Order: sequence, then structure tokens, then C-alpha cells
Amino acid sequence: MSQEKIEIKTPEYVSLQYQTAGLGSRASAFIIDQIIITIVNIAMVLFFVFVMIGQDNLFIESSTVPIAIMVISIFLVNWGYFFAVEYFSGGRTIGKKMIGIRVIQENGHSITLLASFIRNLLRIIDQLPASYLLGMTMVFLHSKHKRLGDIVAGTIVVHERRKKQNKKMTPLEKEIERRGLSLDDLVLEEWAMKAITAKEWDILKTYSERLSGLPLSERKELTAKVGNIILVKVGLETGDKTETELENMLLIVYLKLREEWEFEL
Repeated sequence: MSQEKIEIKTPEYVSLQYQTAGLGSRASAFIIDQIIITIVNIAMVLFFVFVMIGQDNLFIESSTVPIAIMVISIFLVNWGYFFAVEYFSGGRTIGKKMIGIRVIQENGHSITLLASFIRNLLRIIDQLPASYLLGMTMVFLHSKHKRLGDIVAGTIVVHERRKKQNKKMTPLEKEIERRGLSLDDLVLEEWAMKAITAKEWDILKTYSERLSGLPLSERKELTAKVGNIILVKVGLETGDKTETELENMLLIVYLKLREEWEFEL
């Protein structure tokens, strides 16, 4: 089926438009991931073989123990890779990142731990009867290109929206450059990045874009209000900061979140 655009309305009543990832792009990403997993599996098998060979007589007497450990380890790598990498990398495995697709919740938010667990646990069913035949058939036929894991977990795979490319610097970009701010000036944990909702992103974006043009009196009041919403939400202290420091912190948070939120189809 051809790629289709869908519109998602978030719980904050913000409409987001995405392009669903079809069978071709999902299969390409999966092949890349499988190559990576296969390489890891081969490395693990070779490691266990060398370990067992080094056991001498113990290898002959109790060879089932290291073999059992090897089988369990391979299972955990094959299943855990998708579960862990998708969650901690914002819905992107290495293959998905290379192809330019990602997994998100149906409400437009980043994938949750439970959703990642469910959709990847159900790979066991999606791969039936062989070579992911059931999963591929469902992706091909479903209106939103979902396999069983996506349906149960409430997730959807979409194309990454490319960041806007503007040759001319915007007033906001000039202001950030003038202040000498960069992404490395603040460290945000993964949970903090996921804590920001679409509504809060819109507040921060509007604030950042208007900042340089605001009168000083309005700027101070607005900075305090937005700081109490955004900076507190991501776990940053605001009590002993000056107005300029708060402005800089908000602009840096904007830069970090822009990687996640500000895109175009």
C-alpha cells in the first residue's frame, strides 16, 4: 500500500500530521536491525564456544549449562534489543533511525515503556507462521500499516519529519548565536525530554520566538511564568537564577526539544 498521511490530535488538543511508514520502509529497517542482531549473536556464540573449550573436562561433564546460558542470552538479545532500544531512543532502533522512521503512541507522544514491552512481546505472534508473514500481511492491509503488536500496544510507525531547512537565520537563531548558547550548556535526562507535552512545547516555542522582541518589563514576567512551567517540569532549579540565566536556560531547553518537536513533512 502507498504511504498515507494521518492527523493525530493529542490530549492537549494539538493536531499533528504524520506520514505512516509502509511495508517497504519497515522491512528495510528490520533487515538492518536483524543484521546487527545476527552479528551480535555470532559474537556471543563464539565467546561461549571459547569459554566452553577452556573448561576442559568440565566442558565434557556439564556442557549443558553454558549452552543453556548461551540460548537464554541469545533470546534476550533478540527480543530485548527492540524493546530497550525503541524505548530509550525515542521509538527508533538503529535500523529505523537509518531509514528515517520511528514508533510513537497513537496520541502523538513518545512510546512508553509498557507500549514498547507489549508491541515487541507480540513479535512472537507477528512472526508466525514463518518469516513475519502474519505481521507483514497486517502491515500491508491495515489502513495505518499496523501489525498486531502495534494494534494491542496502541502505537504507530511513522516517517521522521525532517527539520526545516532555512538558509537565512531567523531572529531567534540570531539571538541564540549572539548569546553563545549550545546544546552542551545544559544536561537533560531522558525522562525530562519525555516529560514535555505538545502543549508545553508550543508554550516554549512561542516564548522563544517572541523573546527578543518583548519589552523588558514583559520579558521578565513572561520568563518567570514560562520558567515555572518548563524548567521545573524538566527538573531544573530556578530559585537562585537571574533573569538572563533563566532566559538562557529556556532557550537551551528549546534547542534540545526542537530536535524532537520542530519538524516538517
